[in-house]
Amino acid sequence: MEVIFILIAISLILAGSFLFLFFRAMKGGQFEDSHTPAIRILFENKQSNNSKKVPTPKSK
Repeated sequence: MEVIFILIAISLILAGSFLFLFFRAMKGGQFEDSHTPAIRILFENKQSNNSKKVPTPKSK
């Protein structure tokens, strides 16, 4: 029975620390950019065909 009380205390401390870290990240502005991920695909560079060439062996 004592183990349950210890586990409950540990889980409350762990949950409190995760909540603290979440609010700290929110205050730091980590989650403020919600527009860029939606349009990121429009600005990605396309790979050129030159990067996919297979090297040919040198002739003697």
